[in-house]
Amino acid sequence: MKLAILLISIPFLHAAETVIVFDAPQTKIGWSLGASLHTVHGTFQFRSGTVKFDRVTGKASGSLIVNALSGESGNSGRDEKMHKNILESPKFADIVFTPDRFEGKVPTEGKGIVKVHGTFQLHGVSHEITLPFELDVQRNQINVASTFKIPYVSWGLKNPSTFILRVNDNVDVDIRAVGNVLP
Repeated sequence: MKLAILLISIPFLHAAETVIVFDAPQTKIGWSLGASLHTVHGTFQFRSGTVKFDRVTGKASGSLIVNALSGESGNSGRDEKMHKNILESPKFADIVFTPDRFEGKVPTEGKGIVKVHGTFQLHGVSHEITLPFELDVQRNQINVASTFKIPYVSWGLKNPSTFILRVNDNVDVDIRAVGNVLP
């Protein structure tokens, strides 16, 4: 009897696991850094990402990888300083978010909101963080949106402020991603 219950349960347990492979060309990462004279806006390129999660337990795994070397603000001098003195991107070429669990309901179809906990690796150091994600699932495609702050100074990176120009200690990040939900 126990074996029969176990065999009946296997498809249900497997169905709870979902894999999303994100499409790098369709994923956009923007950032902004407030300053005393103006706000600086820029972008990073998404390298790759696959996330596996269990709808029943809330466990998650995988990684989302951003190319730190791709960061740009539209000003080559400022970008050179960002890569050389702040991010040290030739040495720390990847920015990685590794999820481990989530709260909320991931819809099989339609919209939903979840909070995803994990580690955010920046400048070679991992930091615990919980990120908000808005989801829109249509068939086998998922659109994901998230806006959050990275406290880069408290995480050990240099503040690029000068005597005249003062910048915030947090950078605002905006992600718009598209992924394929695998069966």
